[in-house]
Amino acid sequence: MKLKKGLSDEKQLIAGCKEGKAWAQKEIFERYASVMLSVCVRYVTDRETAKDLLQEGFIKLYTKIDTYSGAGSFEGWIRRIFVTTALEYLRQKNALNQSVNIEDYSNLIADTDPTVLENISANDLMECIAGLPDGYRTVFNLYAIEGYTHAEIGDMLAINESTSRSQFMRARNILQKNVQILIGQEHAKQSN
Repeated sequence: MKLKKGLSDEKQLIAGCKEGKAWAQKEIFERYASVMLSVCVRYVTDRETAKDLLQEGFIKLYTKIDTYSGAGSFEGWIRRIFVTTALEYLRQKNALNQSVNIEDYSNLIADTDPTVLENISANDLMECIAGLPDGYRTVFNLYAIEGYTHAEIGDMLAINESTSRSQFMRARNILQKNVQILIGQEHAKQSN
């Protein structure tokens, strides 16, 4: 089936998918697979595991499409499915049980320069984020990239709001230190 261009295009896709039409499922997959794979990779650094989560997420999308009411962005609704799928995986492997007291790191946080992140590329930053421990990376992604509040993250991960805050602060501190190292390496290359 050939889709009409414009706003009705997405509505036709959703309607076709709700009816179980293979063409609609294929089109949704083709439109959103690369973006959702990126979402999965942000939560699990192993690309093969991320591909498994991508597959699982699309299965959930197709089976839960009837719950999409049309309120809000369709892509946002899809993204939430993939974030939830990644979080379920991390919970199963017990990767989210890193609890850190914020007071333990207040001195480290005070020593960092928040402007240091402005000096690197997006790819370098994504590599630094991928190098974070699972719990820190998850909280960082949910807060800084997905836009959830610490209270929402606490509910999603079954942790205290203060734990979410402390894991975010620790992740940010690690990222800033790693970025400073990258900048130092870049300066060294330019000096030679």
